[in-house]
Amino acid sequence: MSIPQIGFGTWQTPDGDVAESSVLHALEAGYRHIDTAAIYGNEESVGRAIKKSGINREELFITTKLWNNNHSYEKAKAAIDESLKKLDLDYVDLYLIHWPNPLEIRETYVEGNAESWRAMEEAVAEGKVKAIGVSNFHPHHLDELLKTAKIKPAINQIFLNPSDSQPEIVAYCQKKDILLEAYSPLGTGRIFEITELQEIAARYNKTVAQVVIRWSLQHGFLPLPKSVTESRIKENLDVFDFELTEADMEKINGLTSQAGSALNPDETTF
Repeated sequence: MSIPQIGFGTWQTPDGDVAESSVLHALEAGYRHIDTAAIYGNEESVGRAIKKSGINREELFITTKLWNNNHSYEKAKAAIDESLKKLDLDYVDLYLIHWPNPLEIRETYVEGNAESWRAMEEAVAEGKVKAIGVSNFHPHHLDELLKTAKIKPAINQIFLNPSDSQPEIVAYCQKKDILLEAYSPLGTGRIFEITELQEIAARYNKTVAQVVIRWSLQHGFLPLPKSVTESRIKENLDVFDFELTEADMEKINGLTSQAGSALNPDETTF
């Protein structure tokens, strides 16, 4: 199964008109890959935008995720059905475990992930889900999951941008042939204030956002930029007419810790 090189993120996009219109703008701009999650609370709006777009379902790649309160076999099965109902879809292209180690099952997270994964594998067999993967997993979480998984995770979606390139996780996933999706590929708002990025962007006659998305692509990551502004939604997709030089890639690689970093999934409070 193929996956579009850039996805449209909907994290922190409010449910209702804002989510519906931004997803519709994205689809009209040419995005065919939409990423949502149960916890985002906007699956129904995403579903409405998909219907309104009139685009054939087969042309779209839709992702949603299992939230932390549903890490068991029965709960995961019910959560998948609930997401399909809210999205008003017969299937999703990708379903992810959102976080590996929720607070409420911290002592038994390995079993929780294994049971959730079993439900997800069944959903693949039933045609409700085309591919399954994980999000925010570190190597030790994946090692445990792989002990019982019959289907290998296709994707690990992690916080990934020049400010935190998470090299250990990247190396592990690349070795295991697990595709890395980059959420928050533009980091936090502070990334736009970094002088080096502004200078690089000016030389290519591109925006800082376009340069950082291009950096992600050239690393072999799949970025999921998010915006609710129509002009930026279009702009973030316009990154295939230039290539960053090796020197500029190295310069961007050196911007670690300048605009936010990933949460440690073993220390989260949710």
